[in-house]
Amino acid sequence: MPENFADRLLAAIKAKGSPVCVGLDPVFENLPPAVRRGDEPGQRLAAIGEFCRGVLEAVAPIVPAVKPQSAYFEVYRGEGVKLYFDLVRYARQLGLLIIGDVKRNDIGSTAAAYARAHLAGPDAPDCVTVNGYLGADGIEPFLKVAAAEGRGAFVLVRTSNPSAARTQDFADAEGVKYYQRMAEQVAELGASVVGACGYSSLGAVVGATYPQEARMLRGVMPQQVFLVPGYGAQGATAADCAASFKADGTGAIVNASRSVLYPKQDPQFAGDSWRAAVTAAAKAFAADIASAVTPGA
Repeated sequence: MPENFADRLLAAIKAKGSPVCVGLDPVFENLPPAVRRGDEPGQRLAAIGEFCRGVLEAVAPIVPAVKPQSAYFEVYRGEGVKLYFDLVRYARQLGLLIIGDVKRNDIGSTAAAYARAHLAGPDAPDCVTVNGYLGADGIEPFLKVAAAEGRGAFVLVRTSNPSAARTQDFADAEGVKYYQRMAEQVAELGASVVGACGYSSLGAVVGATYPQEARMLRGVMPQQVFLVPGYGAQGATAADCAASFKADGTGAIVNASRSVLYPKQDPQFAGDSWRAAVTAAAKAFAADIASAVTPGA
């Protein structure tokens, strides 16, 4: 049987010394001037490829994982999707785990096809994000492929966007909120794929902007690794992120995208040394989270 994804993730986090990942959300207009050459779609995509490879090289010694956001590549159609998978392969060559941020959602044979497309084969990410709105029918096909391939999935449970509360806080007749029911479902489904580390390869996305809810959800999902967005540009602090971790400093991985990708406050970012600026931002991010979640720190 393939090695459990959660075991691989926790081992990678331990090896790097910080439970963080860097999101790849490449927006052409935000790239450093040194790589923006020409405005045609092909030139834009070439610049994005150069930038993302440079980011991967800059952060590989620092973080255990990266999270490419598929939408920023899909907008360039077929060539963009090809670049996405090229970067997955390159990140793996650099020793990084890859969280494919695809947020797919469907049922039956369609969900199974999505799962094979994004989790099966040597060039697939190590795990993907999944929208669980359709219930277990929309999660189980991903779980099945992930288990067979030694990969994983993170189900959206409590997201970090401001309007999330309007739907996720909706309570049923028993007073239980929607996101709590989603957490219960993830915990139940994930119990079948728990690794030697005690964590499941079916994890949960829990936004750092809701630390009180994160503490409660940790009790509902003790075996889930939390993927924690919201740090930095979205306003969450390292202390907010720490709410998703267990007392021993395990159980979550925090993502930062814009604050690491585009450190425009660093004068190096505007010149040929932009990789050094990204490296510095990644080191500061990793150190900030590590200091907040390390027991006794």
